[in-house]
Amino acid sequence: MEKAKVYYTSFRARAEMNLLQKLRRLMERAGMMEMPLEGKFTAVKMHFGEPGNLAFLRPNYARVVVDALKEMGAKPFLTDCNTLYTGMRRNALDHLQAAWENGFGPLQVGCPILIADGLLGNDHVAVPIEGEYLHEALIGRAAVDADAVISLTHFKAHECTGIGGALKNLGMGLGSTAGKRAMHCDGKPMVTPSRCIGCGLCARQCAHGAISFQGEGRKRHAFIDHDRCVGCGRCVGACRDQGAIQGPDSSNDVLNCKISEYAWAVIKDKPHFHISLVMDVSPNCDCHAENDAPIIADVGMFASFDPVALDTACADACNRMEPLPGTYLTSLGNHTGDIFNDTHPETNWRSGVEHAQKLGVGTMAYELVEVK
Repeated sequence: MEKAKVYYTSFRARAEMNLLQKLRRLMERAGMMEMPLEGKFTAVKMHFGEPGNLAFLRPNYARVVVDALKEMGAKPFLTDCNTLYTGMRRNALDHLQAAWENGFGPLQVGCPILIADGLLGNDHVAVPIEGEYLHEALIGRAAVDADAVISLTHFKAHECTGIGGALKNLGMGLGSTAGKRAMHCDGKPMVTPSRCIGCGLCARQCAHGAISFQGEGRKRHAFIDHDRCVGCGRCVGACRDQGAIQGPDSSNDVLNCKISEYAWAVIKDKPHFHISLVMDVSPNCDCHAENDAPIIADVGMFASFDPVALDTACADACNRMEPLPGTYLTSLGNHTGDIFNDTHPETNWRSGVEHAQKLGVGTMAYELVEVK
């Protein structure tokens, strides 16, 4: 397969070219402005950030994308789907409130904001796919009804998938509540009682009442009811300091593969383009109501028509960086050259891009084109 082109620009700015202008130039050079989107409903998929988290992308970047699309004659809207877990984004009303609190209002971003799977997360379309794990993907209706999809991704580490890139932004992000359950259902986490200190952080992250506690005093430890657990992995992320909760060895790889199949369902029959900003590379997802310090310095902005090449290029660029001192990554003390595997050793980010390449979503082979 021919190498995909991935366009890149740094976060260095000067008086005559600020970062928003650099993003616009990146999109132009990468070819987004040539897409035939006149009169087309265009979904701009991004993460609005859980309130309390400050690592999400600023709405200013979304406004650059939206303004460019409007100049092209498109009808853009920002979108995301509801979540499985605790927080403000489990239903459309609270989700919109969370977006507004983080600065994503229609006046700020220049277009409407739609929660793709409706009020309670059950407004989806079953999109047929010929995947290895799934034969249909339950995608938020607004994303299915859109004529084109643009992903605007905050690229970061992730406690279940290794990386949070374009594929995850599209696949997990645009899966409805039932779709998210289908992606997560293969793996249920387990508790190692000897490591558990009974702090209760995991239970506060569980939206399904699956975690209770057994024993007293120093012997108190968490217990996960697998009949209630949906396998979302939030408890795993909550317990990263103690490492008392782990998923089955294969579950994260299967999750990555299912996400790739869902991403394929989102984009396979429509024009699509992808932008990833590798900045504030936090150890965990923006779904957390907090964010830890970035584990590496800001890298740059990347764009491509190929989300597989884009994710691979972003991960490679991150792995060429040195870990920042005083961060979660350096506190682990084990640096293999893969910052994502070092941050979350139970994950393998390559399983997702490799599966997406096998499906024909894109290619991991890329040519990096720098935009000054």
